Amino acid sequence: MTTTLLHDALVLCLGDADQIFDRGYVLVEDDRIVEVGDVATAPASGFDERIDCSGKLLMPGLVNAHTHTPMTLFRGLAEGISLLTLDGWLTAIRSLEAVMTPDMVPAAVTIACAEMIRTGTTTFADQYFFTDQILPVVQRSGMRAAIAYGIVELGDPVARDRELQNLEGFLEEIGGDASGRLKGWVGPHAFFVDNSPEMMQAERVIAAKYDTGMHIHIATTGEEDAFTQQQYGVSAVTQMSRMGMLEAPILAAHAITIPSEDWPVLAQHDFSAVACASACMRAGAEAAPVVGMREAGINVAVGTDNVCNNNDYDLFIEMRTLAKLASYREKRPGALPAREVLAMATAGGAKALGLEAEIGSLEAGKKADMILLDRAATGWTPLPTNDPFTALVYSVNGQHVSDVMVDGQWLLRDCQWQTLDYVAAVRQQASDVERLLALRDKQQ
Repeated sequence: MTTTLLHDALVLCLGDADQIFDRGYVLVEDDRIVEVGDVATAPASGFDERIDCSGKLLMPGLVNAHTHTPMTLFRGLAEGISLLTLDGWLTAIRSLEAVMTPDMVPAAVTIACAEMIRTGTTTFADQYFFTDQILPVVQRSGMRAAIAYGIVELGDPVARDRELQNLEGFLEEIGGDASGRLKGWVGPHAFFVDNSPEMMQAERVIAAKYDTGMHIHIATTGEEDAFTQQQYGVSAVTQMSRMGMLEAPILAAHAITIPSEDWPVLAQHDFSAVACASACMRAGAEAAPVVGMREAGINVAVGTDNVCNNNDYDLFIEMRTLAKLASYREKRPGALPAREVLAMATAGGAKALGLEAEIGSLEAGKKADMILLDRAATGWTPLPTNDPFTALVYSVNGQHVSDVMVDGQWLLRDCQWQTLDYVAAVRQQASDVERLLALRDKQQ
């Protein structure tokens, strides 16, 4: 057993207790928090390591609830195109995915994980293909993740059988992860749009078999509702409910155009929307009705989406963008208070992934997933110790993060990665991108 005392930080607990300690401490045993409190009550001995956190803010790690890590390879290659429409996706991305090879994935995922670690994300929810290439990198990174096997079936029975077989193989493989940090999810790209009703039913059965959820895109432009109104005469949510799809946990990226009359139905189920404000704005889409959904009782988390839609994985910047966009949409200041935005990016994400008992706040018994920010860094002074929320949402960016811990292990120390070779990954990706573009141009 290894015991670490982090002391003399401004400790922001969040969660139910929602305590702030001006000079606080956190005691960690192996992978869990065992004590949190004022430094005056901290133990004087009995620990293996004592870390002076003076000048730092200590808080729970952030949860990025919607990513596509291999798409780091495509950063900057879809400018001026909305990836929230099927046509835009097919135009800009499918030509790249068609020539992308598995050996291009590890460097892209390494860079994505390194960027998330460097900017304070400790847990993320990924959805993409090439999960056999994604898994080893995420395991090596030390991050916590819900990894969904991405599925685009387009009603093809041959593709359906192949993907269902691959999906079960993936869920079996990730179920054997010894670290306990990784969880497999089912990843239909989009219900009705590129996953047929027959495929949806099969995915629901598999999700139940493996006691997991489905990570999907929904209501980005209203394509699902247009389809279900034409085919069934009802909204997509109503048809999903009729099909039993809402019986599984649903992690729903974007959720921009869900009719408000469907919100009460979703609030009664294990349904979480993921607000991806930067991607929404880049695409020229409507702003997601985050305030209304939350008032209706729907859990809302925060995600960056891919770096073609967003261009970075910095969840602090994403929180700021979301808060501003909510006020703009609602036509009033403070529509999403800073404290609530921070809760969405921590406890909200934890709940969305079924991890609320393990992460999302600094409390005794929870996993030791936490980050330290440098209070001396430029751009966020003065910092009121009784109310740091506004600074964290509106002033901070991920470069203020100095240290990151997951499961009691340091992934970042003094701004240096401890588990990943970022420089080597960047070098490899430069070669991968050159080859990718050559293959694409050859196909055209």
